[in-house]
Amino acid sequence: METNKLIQFRNIVKEFDGQVVLKSIDLDIYENEFVTLLGPSGCGKTTLLRILGGFLDANEGQIIFDGKDISSVPPHKREVNTVFQKYALFPHMTVGENIAFGLKIKKMSKDVIDQKVMKMLRLIGLEGFENKNVNLLSGGQQQRVAIARALVNEPKVLLLDEPLAALDLKLRKEMQYELKRIQQEVGITFIYVTHDQEEALTMSDKIVVMNKGEIYQVGTPQEIYNEPENRYVADFIGESNIVSGIMLEDYKVRFDDITFDCVDFGFRENEKIDVVIRPEDIDIVKPEEGKMTGTVEDVFFKGVYYDVTVETIPGTNVTVNMHVITEHDVTSEDGSEKISANDFYVDLEDMAELDEREIIARADAQAWDPATDEYISISKIEYELEEKIGAYPVRFSTSAGTSIERKIYVIDQPYVSNEKANEAVSAFNFYKTPEEISESAALDNDLKMWAGAQGWKLSNEEEAVEIYVDYSFDADEITPGIYPVTFMTAGREFKINTTDYVEEGAEVGLTFFPEDIHVMKKMVY
Repeated sequence: METNKLIQFRNIVKEFDGQVVLKSIDLDIYENEFVTLLGPSGCGKTTLLRILGGFLDANEGQIIFDGKDISSVPPHKREVNTVFQKYALFPHMTVGENIAFGLKIKKMSKDVIDQKVMKMLRLIGLEGFENKNVNLLSGGQQQRVAIARALVNEPKVLLLDEPLAALDLKLRKEMQYELKRIQQEVGITFIYVTHDQEEALTMSDKIVVMNKGEIYQVGTPQEIYNEPENRYVADFIGESNIVSGIMLEDYKVRFDDITFDCVDFGFRENEKIDVVIRPEDIDIVKPEEGKMTGTVEDVFFKGVYYDVTVETIPGTNVTVNMHVITEHDVTSEDGSEKISANDFYVDLEDMAELDEREIIARADAQAWDPATDEYISISKIEYELEEKIGAYPVRFSTSAGTSIERKIYVIDQPYVSNEKANEAVSAFNFYKTPEEISESAALDNDLKMWAGAQGWKLSNEEEAVEIYVDYSFDADEITPGIYPVTFMTAGREFKINTTDYVEEGAEVGLTFFPEDIHVMKKMVY
């Protein structure tokens, strides 16, 4: 492959209606490369392609093409041609006439045109089709004609904007190999846009992974798949087992409370990182032979292998009752103020941290002017608590004397511990009105706060564990009653691709080599 830089994107920025869709893109593309811009819809890949083709102008930056800045060069003067998802063939023309269209515009002689058209027909495997109506061609044949029409003008670069998207799966796979063959035969640079990871891995010399208007990684298919630089790339390219961990030192990584040898180095000691292990790199063995153990949850036969899910760390969960109660406001005698609050629970061990601000927050105490809905300050809190189990009254009052009394339930709150996961979870029953639930802008977070839900490591109570919430009620249609709410940790599941059958429910071991562990830097959001 040639090593000369053909295209250089320098600090390309593009905005639409004030929204930045390309953020300072820097990218080098070399002669004779098959480069794929890969990413989800809306990531900016087609926008970058259109800027190179001259169909859009960048707000900032330069495009250097073969050593010259072409940022202000019109599309028809750029040495690029484009094949779009919709092939835009001329329906009233034959195959040969479609391919020859650009040559006729250039006023080439008929002999030269005929020679070039025949050469293109041989290249795309459609010899003898020159007089056929394009409307009678299959989708794959139409796509080849569109490519031939673009290539016959001998551009230095061919731009392809998801040209296989309209084809069925079998034909799309066939055309992947056909496109690569054509690119190698004509010996020019192809820049291909797709959101299909398999297409990118199959055809490309270089893959540019994009997301949210940024380039996340550039590399060969092998580098992108085997050495992803971050969680996004690892998750987007193929199936992945992604685990948070700590890089203890060079060649030593710790995750799931186990220390493993690895081949990675150059990280800070005790740096928080992500680890990816591909499903095909994990072997299922006897429990005593595994680096970790688990229970087989699912087994799916995929033809040449089994797709197995193994739970190595069970999640930890606790379920509490949410008491949904009717409206419980207190209105002042003159009707100028309203005040509300809820009963709440507190753990005996947390009594020392319970101050007035915490009491207001846990009781969700608030006062307001019913005419304007403006909040009124709660100026006084009266309570007497003892460091023992019991129910204690608390009174909230405004400066005008509007008050409400509720109870603080001091309990010895049990928690659910999970020795294998080295974690524990606790939460409290709580009280809420239908209005408070339906008006919540972030219900999952509010449920955690209302229940005082928390998770922590058993080996270090200062180290928090992320918890999730599960419930079955409809927040917009909830009525008074008691509703279970479950708070849980994620646990750990590993996906394994294996040719060996295992039974669901079996206890197994999992093993892998140090080189199968790929350490990545944590993404910064």
